[in-house]
Amino acid sequence: MTITADELPDDLNALKAMVLSREAENARLRQIIKELQRHRFGRRAETLPEDQLLLGLEEAEQVEAAGLEDNEQASPAVRQAQVAKRRTNRGSLPAHLPRIEIVVDIDDHACPCCRNNLHRIGEDVSEKLDIVPAQFRVLVVRRPKYGCRACEEVVVQAPAPARLIEGGIPTEATVAQVLVSKYADHLPLYRQAQIYKRQGIDLDRSTLADWVGRAAWHLRPVHQRLLDHLKSSSKLFADETTA
Repeated sequence: MTITADELPDDLNALKAMVLSREAENARLRQIIKELQRHRFGRRAETLPEDQLLLGLEEAEQVEAAGLEDNEQASPAVRQAQVAKRRTNRGSLPAHLPRIEIVVDIDDHACPCCRNNLHRIGEDVSEKLDIVPAQFRVLVVRRPKYGCRACEEVVVQAPAPARLIEGGIPTEATVAQVLVSKYADHLPLYRQAQIYKRQGIDLDRSTLADWVGRAAWHLRPVHQRLLDHLKSSSKLFADETTA
């Protein structure tokens, strides 16, 4: 966006901050152009895969963000401008996400001038995106046993709920999480084992592999149905990207 001379701030510090911000933006754009040119016109052996190109762009954007944060901390005017820009571009959070409301109220509801009771005339509402890290929990199944005082040999107990993996510890949701992480998020089993280890859960990679294999056996009808559906199509798309 082009600005005119009249729109430039008169404050020297604000003007310096604006120049530094533009320099950081220009450096970012030059880096993007450089990466795109290498990706588009480089020799075949030097052409970057898309993932590597995005990785380079991420690094350039991170450097730019660090520079902008430094400028914002040094200049209140720049900080206010960036805050207004973020509020304009951030959009709205999905409606299906649960909302936890936090009321930040004043301590004294008496007027600071006349000490009469204040009445509510409105409120400002803002939203922030919060993430609760994956939480592991243990489902404890208790099956009471009942006996008859008259018939000493009679013991009545509810049957144990079926398990996806007999004798194993995972629930269906745990196995589903392992499968989604491996095949949708491309997270190898050994890395998943490291994640569980940080939570104090010692699971060997071979144990996770056993879960995946047994889940694959149970999912065979779904696999077969998908295969039949694909075979019925006149054309198939194949991704030949090297993994």
